[in-house]
Amino acid sequence: MSRIGKNPIEIPEGVQVVVEEGKVTAKGPKGELQYDVDPIVGVAVEEGKIVCTVTEKDSSERGRKKKIAAAMWGTTRARVANIVQGVNEGFSKELELHGVGYKATLQGKGLELKVGYSHPVIIEAPEGISFTVDKEIIKVEGIDTCLVGQIAADIRSVRKPEPYKGKGIRYKGEHVRRKVGKVMGTTV
Repeated sequence: MSRIGKNPIEIPEGVQVVVEEGKVTAKGPKGELQYDVDPIVGVAVEEGKIVCTVTEKDSSERGRKKKIAAAMWGTTRARVANIVQGVNEGFSKELELHGVGYKATLQGKGLELKVGYSHPVIIEAPEGISFTVDKEIIKVEGIDTCLVGQIAADIRSVRKPEPYKGKGIRYKGEHVRRKVGKVMGTTV
């Protein structure tokens, strides 16, 4: 069974968690998030902690439901922990610009990237996402970890780092494997 699913989730000070039929709602200082729970997994609030349990321990179909239940148990626990952390602290991803003349600027709530194309690329911030730019560092912040990760991936996909000079947009701390360029052969 799931090792992650067994661990209870601590509810921090200032966060309210409500479990209704098939839905977990968390409210905190940063905002409000919801997660639809699979019926195989049960979620309950007990003594300031959120506990996830498997509701269906049916071993019919040669353990197929048991395997699905175990997978959903850990997934549900991780997603609920993410919404609790998101409404309390929030999430952020940082990206770096590498390249001569590459720059990013804020344009209203959106982000304008000049990364070697003949035109600037504009990325609009969806609801709940904010951008900050400091020289060559772009910071994506929000309360939904999936949305923050997706927007950061979309920004990176505008100009992925290339392997010869390392130019492009990369996650902060990401290592780009460099290739050796072609060398002129000498004839002897």
